[in-house]
Amino acid sequence: MNTNYRFENIIPFGFPYRSSIIRLCAFFFFLCSFYSFSQVKTEVDTTKIRIGEQINYKIKVEVDSSALVVFPEGQTFTPLEAVEALDIDTTKKDTKFLLSRVYKLTQFDSGSYTIPRQKIIIDEKLFFTDSLRIDVNTIEVDTTKQKLYDIKPIIEVEKSGSNWWKWLLGTLVAIALVAFLLWWFIWRQKPLTEEEEIALLPPYDRAKLALQKLDESQYLIRSEVKEYYSELTLVIRKYLDEKVYDRSLESTTDELISRLQLLKEGNQFDFSKETLNNLETILKRADLVKFAKSAPDTALIEMDRSTIEKEIESLKACLPEPTEEEKLLDQQYKEAQERKKKRRKIILTVAISLFLLIATFIGFGIKYGFGYVKDTIIGHESKELLEGDWVESAYGYPPVWVETPKVLQRYEPEIPAHLKDSINMTVFQYTSVMNWFYINISTTNKLNKESTIEFKQAPEAAIKKLEESGAKDIVVKGEQFITPNGADGSKTYGTMKFSILGSDELIDGEYAIFHFIAEEVMQQIIIKWKSDDDYADEIVERVINSIEVLPDEIQEEDEK
Repeated sequence: MNTNYRFENIIPFGFPYRSSIIRLCAFFFFLCSFYSFSQVKTEVDTTKIRIGEQINYKIKVEVDSSALVVFPEGQTFTPLEAVEALDIDTTKKDTKFLLSRVYKLTQFDSGSYTIPRQKIIIDEKLFFTDSLRIDVNTIEVDTTKQKLYDIKPIIEVEKSGSNWWKWLLGTLVAIALVAFLLWWFIWRQKPLTEEEEIALLPPYDRAKLALQKLDESQYLIRSEVKEYYSELTLVIRKYLDEKVYDRSLESTTDELISRLQLLKEGNQFDFSKETLNNLETILKRADLVKFAKSAPDTALIEMDRSTIEKEIESLKACLPEPTEEEKLLDQQYKEAQERKKKRRKIILTVAISLFLLIATFIGFGIKYGFGYVKDTIIGHESKELLEGDWVESAYGYPPVWVETPKVLQRYEPEIPAHLKDSINMTVFQYTSVMNWFYINISTTNKLNKESTIEFKQAPEAAIKKLEESGAKDIVVKGEQFITPNGADGSKTYGTMKFSILGSDELIDGEYAIFHFIAEEVMQQIIIKWKSDDDYADEIVERVINSIEVLPDEIQEEDEK
């Protein structure tokens, strides 16, 4: 069977195959450095465990006192899982120091596993431990004593709690406080003040109450005659203004008396001649007191006060009863005043609420940025992804560790029938609702060493796949990429135009392609996102910074 195929037909990304010269150099370097392995030793307390049990994997290094030693960190023991790394133990042995560190490892699937070679750095020189095989056995169950049960169905569990409820509680408290203040100062039925209670009384009752307060005043005791007559005439003028002539307050004495005389002659009010004479006499005497500094004696003042009270009674007696039409107009006037008062309250409430909303928006905008506040209120898909619960997981084998805003879902790729016996491929991906963000992780393993499939055409195939998906104006760049754990890979990136879901219009976008290669394995990561989106840029940066794969030499040893 001819297996010399171009890999671009099935793999979107790839990594150039190492040349034979590089392999020979690496092998020569390995032989030259073998003499130093005596400095690094490993041991385990057992090579056979049951599922879930732990083994103690110890690395011992014998060095000089001035040597700098870097032990393995993180999940470098795959396919076994590192549960805990104990502190480094240091003991003195003759003129040297013996450094040792214990790693607790476990596995939850039965089978035979190989702990890959571990990388130790001593004074910037690289050393490797031997690989070690561990057998993980299942737990035998005596079914004659232990009953067997069906597998329990999958149940939904609540997501881990977050601080959203604190924000909700704070918002509700703020709204409740504002609502309470608005009700207290605007809508609450406040108790009437003394002036308001007096204003609600009929004109006759208000006039009688005003005379009573005048009697209780200290004007006459303090010889304040001018103030006394001012209040006295104000009482009768207010009564006349409300019940007889609506310009009584601003009219002079002569104008007021002339108007009352005309009303009498027109048979509108049946005033007696005595009433008009008494009112004219008292009003003119008050004018003399106020403007000519006249000073009547106390007896005359008291007589004028009694006369005013008597004439108020006389005026009330001759006033006609209000008609039904007047009563209706008065009721309509009161209702109109109530509506006007309610409308003022509504306008004031809306104005205060708008002011608080605008002030809050400006305040948060100054602190966090107006775009961020707007997206928080209106909603933004990429912002929700960025601030959601991220997931850190390993995908494929050898694994690719990456942190993503959502769990990547596995799907079965289409592999040509003539290649199914040569390769195995696993693919995981996530696409946002509007297709503005996309991530794909795939791992391709050769099933036999005789296969001549090469990965060198994968980058070109990746660009071709982008074009087939509708991307236009693709700009391609490339550079070396090294993961935080030291794995060497390649990065292909650039800009393009692509369409989002439900639209044929092309938008500006960016892409990044990462690929890593070992002896018989290729791993690739595809990320595509929309340009001019700060949240998307932060998402991609966080994803890229989290990428980790096993270094090449560890993968190669693991495969062996």
